[in-house]
Amino acid sequence: MNDFSVIAFLGGQELWIVFFLLLLLFGAKKLPELARGIGKSMGEFKKAREDFEHEITSAEVESKTKASQPTEKKTVENDEA
Repeated sequence: MNDFSVIAFLGGQELWIVFFLLLLLFGAKKLPELARGIGKSMGEFKKAREDFEHEITSAEVESKTKASQPTEKKTVENDEA
């Protein structure tokens, strides 16, 4: 899924209205800070998602390797003869 699939539904006029509303709400000085914060949080979310996916795949590979290894049954020898 494309990260920008939501933007595909917005036209130029809608984007200008959203930008203007953000400018009114936060002001010109706060917009770069807001954008930086959003970018950092998206980066952290992406990193956490990749770490989670890595843990899942490594656990899956580990379980498959354990399942494919033959289990050795230890026999207990009785020395009472």
